[in-house]
Amino acid sequence: MMSRDSSIPPGFASLHDVTQQSYPTGALYVVATPLGNAGDISLRALHVLGLVDAVACEDTRNTGQLLTRYGISTPLLAAHQHNEREVAQQLVTRLQTGQRIALVSDAGTPAVSDPGARIVDSVIDAGLRVIPVPGASAAIAALSACGLLSDQFYFAGFLPARPAQREAALRKLAALPATLVFYEAPHRIVETVTALGAALGGSRRVVLGRELTKQFEQIHRCTLAEAPAWLQQDSNRQRGEFVLLLEGAPERDEDEAEVDRILAILLEACPVRQAAALAARITGKKKNALYERALAMKDEAGEDAAQDAGVAGSGASVDGTAGTTDN
Repeated sequence: MMSRDSSIPPGFASLHDVTQQSYPTGALYVVATPLGNAGDISLRALHVLGLVDAVACEDTRNTGQLLTRYGISTPLLAAHQHNEREVAQQLVTRLQTGQRIALVSDAGTPAVSDPGARIVDSVIDAGLRVIPVPGASAAIAALSACGLLSDQFYFAGFLPARPAQREAALRKLAALPATLVFYEAPHRIVETVTALGAALGGSRRVVLGRELTKQFEQIHRCTLAEAPAWLQQDSNRQRGEFVLLLEGAPERDEDEAEVDRILAILLEACPVRQAAALAARITGKKKNALYERALAMKDEAGEDAAQDAGVAGSGASVDGTAGTTDN
């Protein structure tokens, strides 16, 4: 008859290999915990959580349940966004006495759009060691399953909730060719994807990752134009924490900016057709394409000049003499 542990590969039969590693004292251990599937905890994370003198955590109830599941009884210390500055100094003091402290968030990797960054900063400033214990990350999990072909990504975290601030943030991100990664809460998800479409255009592909690693996990890919309707088709699709992955902007031809610069100089002294012909000789580009671009630049310059004239004209009298203003 097969023994209880005979199906477990030898390398995973115990924590022996993990326990033989070095775990320095006076160090902060930044420990990743599961996003939602308890089976995603690492052997090293379990050992560290049982070894340290205390675990600083975002919510003692959530972390307490996780530790209880694995028979770990390490004391817990609340460290959340409302008390992080105060707790940071307490932890530095304890580390200076030679204690080991673990830092965890409610789910995933601490200090990444979660409390913990100030604590890590304070520990480093105090000249103490910070040791990462890597594991689950919602952003990386979603990226691995999104299928957006890019070797770059830009992690933007949570966008501002106020529309004006959100629009300003998106304007800065609009031209990036990298995949954009956002986190979002369920009550703002429809508003956010609508804002993304308005700011960046509906044709970009977006991947919505919901409830990652949990029972009702969904990963859906569509265009930004289609995303609001997909979310609203089923109210369940708006539940849970979201990772949004947005296709980066198409990369511009490297010399487009240089061509525009050359055309702008030539248009100051030459008619459009002549400017296009000279630019073609300089750049080797097709004259017809350069002519169309020069026309567009001329039109844009004309619109700007008209706007400037309108502003200047607002301070002049009807007969063209300078207007006066009563004080």
